[in-house]
Amino acid sequence: MRPPCRPLPADGRFLQAIAPTPLVPVRLDPEGPTIWCKLEFLNPSGSTKDRIARYMLEKAWRLGELQPGGEVVEASSGSTSIALALASAQMGVRFTAVMPEGVTDERVLTIRAYGGDVVLVPRAEGVRGAIAKAEQIARERKAFAPRQFENPDNAEAHRVWTGQEILSQIPGGLVHGVVSGVGTGGTVVGLYQAFAEAGCPVTAFIARPIAGLGCDIECCSFSPRVPGVVDGMSKLYRDSDMPGRVELDVSDEEAMCTARALIRRGFPVGPSSGLNYVAAVEASRRLGPGAQVVTVFPDRMERYFSTELIQHRPAPPRVVA
Repeated sequence: MRPPCRPLPADGRFLQAIAPTPLVPVRLDPEGPTIWCKLEFLNPSGSTKDRIARYMLEKAWRLGELQPGGEVVEASSGSTSIALALASAQMGVRFTAVMPEGVTDERVLTIRAYGGDVVLVPRAEGVRGAIAKAEQIARERKAFAPRQFENPDNAEAHRVWTGQEILSQIPGGLVHGVVSGVGTGGTVVGLYQAFAEAGCPVTAFIARPIAGLGCDIECCSFSPRVPGVVDGMSKLYRDSDMPGRVELDVSDEEAMCTARALIRRGFPVGPSSGLNYVAAVEASRRLGPGAQVVTVFPDRMERYFSTELIQHRPAPPRVVA
């Protein structure tokens, strides 16, 4: 027997009226390739995570897993929590984000501005500690837990929404390469599925920010300077079927410098956009002339105002006597 399908709340909601984000050709180097970039920072909360937040919460609402006056609890160091806070506010439910200590004030303040609560776990516990705490809170409060790192609806949101938008926007509806870092894995898995199912001869390129040392205080990433790209956390990515996928290592310095270059060109993006763009240029070179390579600019620069992305000061010019 199929479960009952509850209609979504209608009053005051605008998420269902959001237009597709633009797909634009970007070429920073006049001698380099053109990359097709999906401007996901133009989503309502400022990131691509609005897509998964809306998809997962609306599905839970229809299935009765999320009730009027209920609560959503999720572990996330940033963009997903912000997106869930906005979507929860739209749907009239409570939201609690569980995050490691050390996340930027901008993120905490944004979540609280939407009416959400923030629970911090010790920095040393990282995202794994935050996940365990979120599971505990969800059980105790009987709250809905999206579980973004393992929920297939994460990738499904990009397969049915983002991917279809790109196919309708890119010349000829043809994609040869899709490039993304892996946080939850939902973006690259969902986009790859959309393009492969449409008959595109697509290769997935995985962007890895490499610092060589340490663990990100916010999300245990490969690099301590490029947040949101997480080593070994994504069950969606581990279990995905993307034959021939290629991993591309990018220095965090190059990712940061490229993000700043994008900002100077008028794209108000965060570090992961620089990471994705650098990797996409390399993917285009590997695929050869005529290849159409797609990547995403995942989030906005405002949530990084207190980080080195914006606070960075270049060394003063050397005076030559």
